[in-house]
Amino acid sequence: MSMFSSFDINASGMTAERFRMDTISENVANADTTRTQDGTPYRRKVVTFEQRGERADSFSSFLGSASSKFKGQGVRVGKVMEDEWTQMKMVYDPSHPDADENGYVTYPNVNIVTEMTNLIDASRAFEANATAFGASKSIAMKGLEIVSQ
Repeated sequence: MSMFSSFDINASGMTAERFRMDTISENVANADTTRTQDGTPYRRKVVTFEQRGERADSFSSFLGSASSKFKGQGVRVGKVMEDEWTQMKMVYDPSHPDADENGYVTYPNVNIVTEMTNLIDASRAFEANATAFGASKSIAMKGLEIVSQ
């Protein structure tokens, strides 16, 4: 693993966490959106990460590349999916334009407390990657100082 691989790994972590924070911000911004472009209420989005690098399609290709897996190549956004497992909120408000025939309005499945907790988690992970990036930079600078003496 080269010295610059640590920069790449930490930068990939910061990029992924920034994307996660953007998605959480979108969830918070749409917490009261009862009608999207397709006419349904907004659904909370969840970001998943995966290891960056080659994807093993079969067991033999996975086994063959197992030794290179320990080198570390960073992280990337695996996918962004809609939260289908959390129920939407039903609120009785017959005067709302999106109310059904019984007077209930379907609100998004966004819980502000959960989103803020996830936002704190993502910002701490971003901060940890930034700190590790700074430590790698400091090590590289010390190495250059030793060589130049």
